[in-house]
Amino acid sequence: MVDNLVVVGVGLIGGSFARALKKAGAVRRIVGIERSPAYGERALALGIVDEVATSFDAVAGADLVLLAAPVAQTRRILAALAPHLGPGTVVTDAGSTKADVVAAARAALGGKVAQFVPGHPIAGRETNGPDAAIDDLYIGKKFVLTPLPENGAAQVERVAGAWRACGAVIHRLTPEEHDKVFAAVSHLPHLLAYALVDDIANKAHADLLFQYAASGFRDFTRIAGSSPEMWRDISLANQGALLAELDAYMTQLAHLRARLAAGDGATLEAVYGNAQRARRQWIEAIEAAEAPQPIDNAE
Repeated sequence: MVDNLVVVGVGLIGGSFARALKKAGAVRRIVGIERSPAYGERALALGIVDEVATSFDAVAGADLVLLAAPVAQTRRILAALAPHLGPGTVVTDAGSTKADVVAAARAALGGKVAQFVPGHPIAGRETNGPDAAIDDLYIGKKFVLTPLPENGAAQVERVAGAWRACGAVIHRLTPEEHDKVFAAVSHLPHLLAYALVDDIANKAHADLLFQYAASGFRDFTRIAGSSPEMWRDISLANQGALLAELDAYMTQLAHLRARLAAGDGATLEAVYGNAQRARRQWIEAIEAAEAPQPIDNAE
């Protein structure tokens, strides 16, 4: 049970965290801190938070503080709340990059860095703001903890326990492992989706192209509906790993272009077939991992 929770950023991620804990009966009081007054008022009206604060002194006495803001703001936010951070408060985040967040925490918190437990929920939607928040966003989804050497077991467990109450499955990686993994399976796909939609939108006959774009295009580009500000920050924060993945992908595209130009249908089919098999295996693994567990009604 979290007695006092402070959520910095009450949009999709922070708002869904708050909603999930309320639904689970795992929190008594939630205070939202939001840079957008309209978002704060909306979160209050929707019952996502019990109170909206305009100052970081609201973290005084909190059990848990969640930072659900763009990663580029992490250092500024931590520096602002640091003077109000009591010894019993644990701070965590939901940022999509981790090495830069850890560096920001060390710079901003200094000797209090042991109270910061980094993490990343692997869930989302292409919509933003408090109205996008739902109470089941994290059910069956992974939450990746990237704890610091300074963190105590009880501090890590406070964060893990809150996310388990939301329905998430806890995993652990180092910050460096996390950033390499998600550069490949999250950050690069977002970059590609944005690039494709932007390329088509800038063509002279864009209206005609969009008129005939159907479900395949919609599915491939769905994530281009995500927050540009957030993904700008993520791309720059994980620049090194993202560039490495982008270079590897461009090599693959160059290979496919050469085979296409040569009329090499056998190689194209082999690549497509390998991708199809790999995707099917991945989907099967995802479905197995997220399957509801049977309820044991035995006395």
